[in-house]
Parts: sequence; structure tokens; C-alpha cells
Amino acid sequence: MNALTKSGTWEMVHLPEGKRTVGCKWVFTVKLKQDGSLERYKARLVAKGFTQTYGIDYQETFAPVAKLNTVRILLSLAANLDWPLYQMDVKNAFLNGDLQEEVFMDPPPGFEKQFGGKICRLKKSFYGLKQSPRAWFEKFSKSVKKQGYIQGKSDHTMFVKHTSEGKMAILIVYVDDIIITGNDETEITRLKDGLALEFEIKIWDP
Repeated sequence: MNALTKSGTWEMVHLPEGKRTVGCKWVFTVKLKQDGSLERYKARLVAKGFTQTYGIDYQETFAPVAKLNTVRILLSLAANLDWPLYQMDVKNAFLNGDLQEEVFMDPPPGFEKQFGGKICRLKKSFYGLKQSPRAWFEKFSKSVKKQGYIQGKSDHTMFVKHTSEGKMAILIVYVDDIIITGNDETEITRLKDGLALEFEIKIWDP
């Protein structure tokens, strides 16, 4: 709930006449470490996207997914040219996307009293909504392009920036997982710092 409030995911409003809400539910998981011991308990609020109506609650849902061959070629390049590899994970990625449609959602189960009869008018994309992958990818693409990267034509999930003297930095994204490599360490550091300013990320350095 703190993450949802912090990101400004919704505003509490009374349901307008003639509108209906999308349901939601809590999904609880137990995250384990590699040795099988407990890492943390995780709770995620998920919208019941199956109750959405096309043309009313959502329009476009398509979001490109990284091609496996592109990932293989990128890893092969990094291995053969001795480039560093960085993996990044965006926390609560879908909550960063901006909704274009007007979507109303029921209050989170267990928090109905705090809403005082009001409901959620979603301002951000949300886990479970059909349009969330599209909204998140659009937001991420704009952020990367703003830093001077060019989107690949054969694979729209790959972004490349050529810097001075034949150096480059390459990024590929699969939903909320990101791989960065290249032979320009300065640019890679600048890219990581730039993304960290806009999104909440976890970075695994080589």
C-alpha cells in the first residue's frame, strides 16, 4: 500500500453515474533465497482484468517482447568482445505507466473503511489491467530515448547509443528486466544513473 500511495497510483473519488468498477484482489507470495531460506513475504494488489470491457476500460494492449535471438546475440557479443554485462530489475514496473483510459477500481480488500464509500480512479497502469504492459513500455521507451538512444527496427525492445570513437552502449528490456552492455563504461554509468533517477531499480553488477 505504501508503494501504491507513493507512486500516486490512484485518487479516491465517488463512482460517477453510469460507470462501473474493475475488481481487485491481493496476491501473496513467499520469496525464498537460493539456499531455500526465507527472504521476504510479498503482497501485490492485482486488478481483475478479465472484468474489463474493450473500448471502455481499455483500447490497445500490445507491448513488444524481446526476441530470444536478440538476447543471444547480445550475450555472444559481450562474451567475445569482453564487454561488461549489467542486469537491472525495475521494482513495481507497471505502476510507472500512465493510463490513457478512464478506469475505476474497487477499494483494496481490507481497506474499504479508509476509503469511506469512495473508489479508486486509476492514474497509473496497474498489475492485472490489460493495457498495463503497453503503458509501462511506452513510459520506459520515452525515458531511454530522452537519453539519446535509438530504438531498434528489427527488435523494438533494443536501444543503442553510438558515442565517440566507435564506442557504444546497448540496452534490451524484457518487461521489467533490463540488460545493459557495451564498450563505453562512462555512457553505461550515465545510463544507469539516469534510469535510477526516474525508476526504482535494483542493479546486479558483473
